[in-house]
Amino acid sequence: MDKFFGIQAAKSSIRTEIIAGFTTFFTMAYIIVVNPNILSATTSDPDAYWGPIFIATCLSAAVGTLMMGLYARLPFAQAPGMGLNAFFAFSVATVYGYNGALAAVLVSGIIFILITLIGLRESIVKAIPQNLKIAISAGIGLFIAFVGLQGAGLIVNDDATLVNFASFSLKQDAFPFAPLLALIGVVLIAILYHFKIKGSILIGIIVCTLIGIPMGVTQLPESITTAHLAENFSSWTNLSLFKLDFGALLGDTGGFFAGVLSILTVVISFTMVDMFDTIGTLVGTAKQAKMLDENGNLPRMRQALMCDAVATVAGACMGTSTVTTYVESGSGISEGGKTGLTSVTTGLLFIVAIILAPLAMIVPSAATAPALIIVGVLMMSGIKELDFSDMTEAVPAFLTVIMMPLTYSIATGIGIGIISYVLIKLCTGKVKDLSIITAIIAALFIIKFIL
Repeated sequence: MDKFFGIQAAKSSIRTEIIAGFTTFFTMAYIIVVNPNILSATTSDPDAYWGPIFIATCLSAAVGTLMMGLYARLPFAQAPGMGLNAFFAFSVATVYGYNGALAAVLVSGIIFILITLIGLRESIVKAIPQNLKIAISAGIGLFIAFVGLQGAGLIVNDDATLVNFASFSLKQDAFPFAPLLALIGVVLIAILYHFKIKGSILIGIIVCTLIGIPMGVTQLPESITTAHLAENFSSWTNLSLFKLDFGALLGDTGGFFAGVLSILTVVISFTMVDMFDTIGTLVGTAKQAKMLDENGNLPRMRQALMCDAVATVAGACMGTSTVTTYVESGSGISEGGKTGLTSVTTGLLFIVAIILAPLAMIVPSAATAPALIIVGVLMMSGIKELDFSDMTEAVPAFLTVIMMPLTYSIATGIGIGIISYVLIKLCTGKVKDLSIITAIIAALFIIKFIL
């Protein structure tokens, strides 16, 4: 096992890798319930489709993550992406239906595979300027912390200011125990991390889950049963597995040219968002884990991108939206996960979750939120490497960082950063700093934003 994964060479241990795998799983386990909730809402019978999409979610996550561990041998986990599933459900499926949208995802996945085989995705990664790579890591740190703060209920919606801090007033009807639990978790993990306690993030998640029981935040299941497992698998084979409707995708959508443009827009959107979400996650979390080489590139990047591409194709065939590399992988990496054994552990847990879903979902979001906030802190540390003395570098880097949490999209943050980088360099006469690929990426993002 050590020879295959290179555990000692990475200065890790089997115990550390397994703990990291558990940590990653628990911080992203919410997807096994959230994804079916979102996708099933677009179908003719949400109750009938929930079980099949649940199976598809777990299996696609397991396939993608196991591939990442065994083929790329990197500690990243994959699952149907948040944001991408909302685009699938509320933009694509409303036009083409659930099965037509699956066909669109399959087409984008095949495109991923082709451009990965010819090395284009790897070239795109290398074309991203060094300062933007640093900014991507810091931006993802802010983004993942914001996800944690929101998931815990510490940051809430406000019509006047968009966001606001949770109210802890004793005058309200119900005291917000979930945000309080999250704050306790942040302090606990920070203390454990300070004293270099192995598994500090996982310990924090477990302790917060236990504390949440008397607080009423952790909801224990009435029973753990596999009674519906056979029924879910049967429904999955009938409703989701290989149920891609290319007829709906190519059907009448207002004329031939309007139809072609509509399909191209959908496929390009899936392709661009997933590609840059994945690139951003790989580069950002790998930098935080000091896995990048002297040129700021991730070893075995092409293998990692291929895993992402194949997982998207597999996910479409199984019945779910685009599978992408999860930013929550940073939680396991922060626990010391550096090899594919971390991913293998997480992937196997997704298979176990099919059987023991009620047990997996005992962990409330308020218990995993502190892990995301702490990971955000760790990933922000790289921002000190940015050169703020050169405004042609500082402004694009800043926009990359700030736009990720504000737009709730890693890809959008990268896009705005690259567009501003190209425009500022052109207008200041620093054309030599630009590469053709960087300029093309900026143009593609402009087209995406317009369409």
